[in-house]
Amino acid sequence: MITFADRLNAQVATSFLGRYFRLEGSGHPKEREGSRFLTEIRAGITTWAAMAYIISVNASIISDSGGTCVCPTNDLCASDDVYLACVQEVRRDLITTTAAIAALSSCLMGLLANLPVGMAPGLGLNAYFTYSVVGFHGSGLITYREALGAVFLEGWIFFILSIFGLRQWLARIMPQSLVMAVGAGIGLFIAFIGLGSGGLGVIGGDTTNYVGLGGCTPDHYLPNLPGYCSGGVFRSPTMWLGIFIGGMLTVLMMMYRVKGALLIGIFLTSIISWPRPTSVTYFPYTPAGDELFDFFKQVVTFHPISKIGNVIDHNYGNSRVWWALISFLYVDILDTTGTLYSMAKFAGLRDPVTLDFENSTVAYCVDAFSISMGALMGTSPVTAFIESATGIGEGGKTGITAIFTGLAFFVSVFFAPIFASIPSWATGGALVIVGSMMIRNVREINWDYAGDAVPAFLTIIIIPLSYNIAYGVIAGVLSYVILNGIPYVLRKVSGNRILPPTYDLAEHWGVPPGGMIPYWMRILTGKTNSTYPGSEEVVLETTLTRSRHGRSASVDTAFQDIENSKRHSDVIAMGSTSFQMTGPPRAV
Repeated sequence: MITFADRLNAQVATSFLGRYFRLEGSGHPKEREGSRFLTEIRAGITTWAAMAYIISVNASIISDSGGTCVCPTNDLCASDDVYLACVQEVRRDLITTTAAIAALSSCLMGLLANLPVGMAPGLGLNAYFTYSVVGFHGSGLITYREALGAVFLEGWIFFILSIFGLRQWLARIMPQSLVMAVGAGIGLFIAFIGLGSGGLGVIGGDTTNYVGLGGCTPDHYLPNLPGYCSGGVFRSPTMWLGIFIGGMLTVLMMMYRVKGALLIGIFLTSIISWPRPTSVTYFPYTPAGDELFDFFKQVVTFHPISKIGNVIDHNYGNSRVWWALISFLYVDILDTTGTLYSMAKFAGLRDPVTLDFENSTVAYCVDAFSISMGALMGTSPVTAFIESATGIGEGGKTGITAIFTGLAFFVSVFFAPIFASIPSWATGGALVIVGSMMIRNVREINWDYAGDAVPAFLTIIIIPLSYNIAYGVIAGVLSYVILNGIPYVLRKVSGNRILPPTYDLAEHWGVPPGGMIPYWMRILTGKTNSTYPGSEEVVLETTLTRSRHGRSASVDTAFQDIENSKRHSDVIAMGSTSFQMTGPPRAV
């Protein structure tokens, strides 16, 4: 029986909208099989539900920098009520900023690049921005305003690199094990933040061992050292609330594939924390608690950006600003570029030979533009979100998915009082869970050869221990060059006679075919070819691409385990052959 949904899907598919987004049945020569209008809407809302936690998490993390608030003392103003009130206002601004830039960037990604990928300020990048560059309450290398200046310039540099194809090319030549290691290291970093005082509070400071057990009540803090417990560890009721409701219950919901489990866990924990006369309340009967509660009671309102909008300091004469800019550039290349490639592959939109995907140049230009616009609004670099896999798993294949994700974020702008009243112990569990999902990348690292394994391990371990993503990347790249460069030179000098015994287990590295010139430049020169990166005529992946563990070699999410288990019998029945790739193909 033909239903109303079937008729609506068919009418939209045959319209201009359907042809523009290449819906199935549109008649477009490159229509995307299985794409339907109502399915795209559902996928977009699903992606928003998986991403919405970033609204409160991003505001919580970046507000730790202090924003534009000025601390008049040298004790980081950890107990200064006036300064903390200013920080709270910055946090509210960041609620609006995060939702607004996520709405803008996601809609642009869907409308211009036709990709089912949601965009928002990235986890990991915001932690690097806050704790490594600006520092807690402004104790870092440069000020918050100068850091925004670095982010703003980064966006335009990325825009130029994207137009000329350099950004895509740089991403494609990175050793696969290092790319996976950076993602895993960021996962550990995020989980550590979630376990610390800015999250669940399970881990606290220790004057001897630097870190130790936390979870004590404020009356057990060491003098002038919040988060450092003198005793009574694991007695904080908010910590246990976050562990069991925001953590364990969320994981159980994910195990049963409840849509938006992260968001549900965060809001359940928050709802329990909102009543005032409880031991876990977020609104204690104090002047600060009264102010928080008064804002919360507004429920639906538009909170204008008052402290962080257009506050960029273009102090490019400061050498530390350039150090931060360079750090943002290579960290963002690994983060955003890797995620976009992963999501494109998961959606079946990537060329398995050139490792590029449809509309890659446009997608990277949208990302670059969004980074600069985010800086104007006071936030860290915007990036593609791995949670887009949830919408893709729901059937999202076109930009309509990203547009409806953006529209949902736009509605969220007007619920700032709700998102601003989410406590840190409600988001801590989500950070740990996201970190555990990102650490799954280690399965794709080549552990069989020390030249690949050791640089990857150094990257993973140094990122959380140094509280700095850049240091981990530097350690990984330098060690990779040394450990693989010396054997390469010896092999060439000796005529392939001096080789490590396990050299045949090394990850094959090379520049994927297709060159670095983007498709639009090839059109101008009349040298178009279906194998070139970014081409509208790339041959997309249609077979089940697997790594040696039965999962995609480019994207690593929990959804693939489910999809692989469902497809495995079908692949055998069809007699399909799998395509195995443990790294970029060797250049020919």
